Amino acid sequence: MYRRFFVLFFRRSIFIILLICLGCSAQSVPADLNQRIQNQVRAYYKVPESVNITVGPLKPSDFTNYDTVTVVLDNGTKKQDYEFLLSKDHKTLARLNRFDLTKDPYADVMQKIDVAGRPVRGNKAAKVEVVNFDDFECPYCSHMHQVLFPGLLKEYGDQVKFIYKDFPLSDIHPWAIHAAVDANCLAAQSNDAYWDFADYIHANQAEVNGEKGLPAQFAALDHIALLQGQNHHLDQAKLQVCVKAQNDAAVKASVQEGDALGVDATPTMFVNGAEIDGALPVEQVRATIDGALRRAGLTPPPHTGETSTSSQVVNQERNK
Repeated sequence: MYRRFFVLFFRRSIFIILLICLGCSAQSVPADLNQRIQNQVRAYYKVPESVNITVGPLKPSDFTNYDTVTVVLDNGTKKQDYEFLLSKDHKTLARLNRFDLTKDPYADVMQKIDVAGRPVRGNKAAKVEVVNFDDFECPYCSHMHQVLFPGLLKEYGDQVKFIYKDFPLSDIHPWAIHAAVDANCLAAQSNDAYWDFADYIHANQAEVNGEKGLPAQFAALDHIALLQGQNHHLDQAKLQVCVKAQNDAAVKASVQEGDALGVDATPTMFVNGAEIDGALPVEQVRATIDGALRRAGLTPPPHTGETSTSSQVVNQERNK
């Protein structure tokens, strides 16, 4: 009997100690302080009222006289966590970026992008890799496509390779996922067929948009894909099965990957990890590629003139 009493007493004591320790490592933020933190974050970062702000518990930090507090922004479809420092006297909130100088930030980004099996344009062994998160229905993506091909592809020769990842903005572009699936059906059999389809769609979005109704637009995309299959002598039966099935699992996986990288609009490119947002003028794209070449120990080619018909900064498109 005494043995059972001591065992129970010991277990309950351990449980109480654990609760005390948890309380020491993470303390809830008082209501008034919670509101003050929310007000500062919303005002400084211009967070719209439609985005919910949540303040997490206080935790010890590596800095004397400061605790750590996590602020979560939630717009209903996506959550983002931000870590802040809060002074012990609760009078100062600070945001501090810490950099690990033992890591290459650009390489870290590229390691998060899966390009296995994706069609490549340019030298597959090139040290500089341009990955573009693309939407076939996005007009700004078409602007960027015209900047890249054939101008920059020819200009950089075997120094650069180009890869497209799918990021259809399905909320505002109803046929974008279908186009991405058709393109991937072609890519499964032919690298060149994929790129010819990409060239055609980006140059002729109006042709698809001109069809009356979504079923007609889907049929137009399928027709274009099958014609590319004929032009490249692909297995038509296999291609037709793929196009009919409309398996969008790979497209959705690519979108999730983009989300994890912070992509929220198209076009968004990563040049050996350096991010380019929007369909920028050719000069800015060149500058980013040249920087990546230099970091790779290579000399950029001479630039003699424009390769784009527009020198205006063009915005991105994002889901509204």
